[in-house]
Amino acid sequence: MHIGEIITADSANGSGIRLSVFVSGCTNRCKGCFQPQTWDFEYGRPYTPETEKFILQELSKSYYDGLTILGGEPFELSNQREIVKLIRRVSFELPERNIWIYTGFTYDKDLIPGGCRYIECTDEILDNTDILVDGRFIEELKNITLKFRGSENQRIIDMRQTRKTGMVVLSPLNN
Repeated sequence: MHIGEIITADSANGSGIRLSVFVSGCTNRCKGCFQPQTWDFEYGRPYTPETEKFILQELSKSYYDGLTILGGEPFELSNQREIVKLIRRVSFELPERNIWIYTGFTYDKDLIPGGCRYIECTDEILDNTDILVDGRFIEELKNITLKFRGSENQRIIDMRQTRKTGMVVLSPLNN
């Protein structure tokens, strides 16, 4: 996996103050994407143990509310095995931090057993995610008044409640 960028003290990609990690690689290639350079799986620098150490040390600072993982595409098959390791560590070492993930894939179609982006670690990623923003960016549905998403089809899903009930539960942040 490669990392395109890490933004510290970010307030644009989720609620509160966040550490945002932009992974590289995306096969969705949405028209009007705000990060088209991250479509390339080799963009940026390799994700290394040193990168992970930096993320955890930075995220341990008291002013952070959580971690946001976006891209590129976190649920590309080649990214998930590294992302699950990072999420596992954040959940264990910094349980007070919440985790947001942005994906162009659809939770209840693509990220479920039999879905095009479901592999052996997808459930663990989803089980440890607080908020999932799902759905492709659709330029024709772009709406700059929306919080934390770019187009009207995208959903802000409360993953804790969704996993508990087995049905998609939208976050109040959708309003």
